[in-house]
Amino acid sequence: MNFTQMYKKTTINAIPNRPYPNPNRNPIRFLRLLRRLRRLRYRRPHILAAGLLHSLTLPLRFSLSPAMSAIKHPFQLTSSSSSRLCSLRASLLTLAVLTFLSLTYLSFTSLHSSASSSPSQLGGIEDAADDEISDVYHSPEVFRLNYAEMERKFKVYIYPDGDPNTFYQTPRKLTGKYASEGYFFQNIRESRFRTEDPDQAHLFFIPISCHKMRGKGTSYENMTIIVQNYVESLISKYPYWNRTLGADHFFVTCHDVGVRASEGLPFLIKNAIRVVCSPSYDVGFIPHKDVALPQVLQPFALPAGGNDTENRTTLGFWAGHRNSKIRVILARVWENDTELDISNNRINRATGHLVYQKRFYRTKFCICPGGSQVNSARIADSIHYGCVPVILSDYYDLPFNDIIDWKKFSVIVKERDVYQLKQILKDISDIEFIKLHKNLVQVQKHFQWNSPPIKYDAFHMVMYDLWLRHHVIKY
Repeated sequence: MNFTQMYKKTTINAIPNRPYPNPNRNPIRFLRLLRRLRRLRYRRPHILAAGLLHSLTLPLRFSLSPAMSAIKHPFQLTSSSSSRLCSLRASLLTLAVLTFLSLTYLSFTSLHSSASSSPSQLGGIEDAADDEISDVYHSPEVFRLNYAEMERKFKVYIYPDGDPNTFYQTPRKLTGKYASEGYFFQNIRESRFRTEDPDQAHLFFIPISCHKMRGKGTSYENMTIIVQNYVESLISKYPYWNRTLGADHFFVTCHDVGVRASEGLPFLIKNAIRVVCSPSYDVGFIPHKDVALPQVLQPFALPAGGNDTENRTTLGFWAGHRNSKIRVILARVWENDTELDISNNRINRATGHLVYQKRFYRTKFCICPGGSQVNSARIADSIHYGCVPVILSDYYDLPFNDIIDWKKFSVIVKERDVYQLKQILKDISDIEFIKLHKNLVQVQKHFQWNSPPIKYDAFHMVMYDLWLRHHVIKY
């Protein structure tokens, strides 16, 4: 017998001022109560259990009321009251069973909730690590889940043949300001992401090493011809380019020469994903399609800086050649300032061993103006040595900009505000600087190349950016 039928069998008209809905007299109110309990089913299970217990015991309350009245007035006991007293024992048994089921349900729900919030020992370590750097990501949980999916599924097919000048052999060296290109070529060849089956590939890697061609003395004009002939041979020999007109293809170059070498193929610039260290908008860089490659000088001369804010007494530092308009203005305006350490030229090695690198350790903010292109290797240097980078370059699509929030660990200044640079830096409080520095230490691993690569390093971050790009490609 359900509790609706129990309502009908129970004579509740004798109960004055009852606060509960009578399904006989007020069926609409009674149905509203049931709907409300159903809505709580998935939202608040503990309220649902309490509500069910409350509703299911209504017939018992209605049965108890005349029984208690009979106890108070024993000589007025009628045959109807006697039958209700006989059913009291069954009602109490029903109440006991419902109470037991409700408590069991609540206990199970509590245990399940605590189990789901308590990760395993290994998972707990990884989650704790994620929590430490979560403040610098745009969407920490989305990044964590997508990164794990990338590691499991992402596959890249490397074209196996081609001109020896462009074949994907590791470029001539893994040092210097174009080391990022060399590390990527070496890592992709040996990584888990590589597949020999093109039908399993999400993206196709065109192994054009302009840095290697440049090292062999190839002229710019010949580079353009070599790249054009090589890509056209891939298009004619393999069917994969024509499926998407190259939208699922990419190439990597960390030199402006590499960007210029592809100018002979407008469809390559327009369709393929370009992973470049010079993401200048004026050379056709498309932010939502292309990927900014961090330009990293490796190996670093000194260990990484971090947790040393008390040693950083210099407000700002920059030293380098004046090979761009913004650098000329920076040097002219601030080279004689007493609080900003601005050098009009590179520091002479004769002044001491690693003097340039050691200044990063003593400085709060390291100025990173764009050079011949918008990018600068000083950004990665600043991050490594624990000096908060000041990005002084317009229209710069910063590396991993769609993954990490650069405003959390750097200062971004428009070129026209170079005249107020000192005041901008002095307006940053000590508390704000400490927070920037703390976040900076957390992202250092993203700007470090390793061989073999390790989790979350520069190689994996570039692969993650490519993984994001492949989702928008339609076959």
